[in-house]
Amino acid sequence: MAQRPNSRSVGPDGEVYELKKITPVEETQITITDHDGTFDFAEIRGQQTAKRGLEIAAAGGHNVAMYGPPGTGKTMLARAFTAIMPPLGIDEVIEVTGIHSAANALAGELITHPPFRSPHHTSSYVSLVGGGAWPKPGEITMAHRGVLFLDEFPEFDKKVIEALRQPLEDRVISVARARGSMVFPASFILVAALNPCPCGFKGSRVKECTCTQSQIQKYSRKVSGPIIDRIDIWLDVPQINHDELSSNKPSGEPSQKIRERVLVAREHQAKRFYDIKNINNNGEMGVKELKKYAPLSDSSFKLLNDSAKRLNLSARAYHRVIKLARTIADLAGAPDIQDQHLLEALQYRPKNIFE
Repeated sequence: MAQRPNSRSVGPDGEVYELKKITPVEETQITITDHDGTFDFAEIRGQQTAKRGLEIAAAGGHNVAMYGPPGTGKTMLARAFTAIMPPLGIDEVIEVTGIHSAANALAGELITHPPFRSPHHTSSYVSLVGGGAWPKPGEITMAHRGVLFLDEFPEFDKKVIEALRQPLEDRVISVARARGSMVFPASFILVAALNPCPCGFKGSRVKECTCTQSQIQKYSRKVSGPIIDRIDIWLDVPQINHDELSSNKPSGEPSQKIRERVLVAREHQAKRFYDIKNINNNGEMGVKELKKYAPLSDSSFKLLNDSAKRLNLSARAYHRVIKLARTIADLAGAPDIQDQHLLEALQYRPKNIFE
């Protein structure tokens, strides 16, 4: 087909102007880089229950906490977690890259994999939440669309821990200062790691706990009920048998194989929430969406209600169990939530962690 000639137009001064044809700019090609593979689930000995819980967390965007004595692999599991998460979409790449660029923390050209932020427990409130004379993003916002790993969770300042309430619920964080206030995006998966007591050896078979009861109570009070309710998955990470540590047998599946299942589950959710704004995964559903996209059968309702009474679940925890069951069903390829999915979801509620 012949190219359309340029058009001409006569201006108000009588001059003839040539209107050149506009040629569209070629679409920018973004290369999605793979995870660096520094940590792989297959290299972590044992802890199959924790690996299963992290798979569910990655599949549905659920917050997770791991508790157990020191040296059981909690930090390695957290660092391997992003390897099973799907890469960022084009819109997310632009969004995350823009945040890191604004914070002057951009290492390369584009960020194409979910960011992993791991601030130390001595970090200041402003460095985590954001702020300054002119409010700028903190670690919570830098983890947007990725993972915020808080090791030694109860050792963080209580003010910092309580500041997580808003982002864990609303996926944003507000920073107010004298010169102005800002609302920063903060949609991340929280991965917290904690010990059963300050010394870490309460209930250990290897070493005796040296903490007093008052120290344990003070330690446990740092993590309030509202924060516990906002964490969907609580994983016990026990000590590993020495024979298993020295074994040459493979220790579970590699991260790549787990990520394939996570990607399939995310595809189910992408289709489910195609027409809904600001919801990308099961963890972001509200009560309204639960009724439509995570309906329960009569038997499942009875099972959940009986369990909620026995476990004394709050309304928030009750709904989070349903979200978790929906993700477990997606990983199983089930169109509806079944009783076994609910039972597994209920197993991840906290069970007297500090007692």
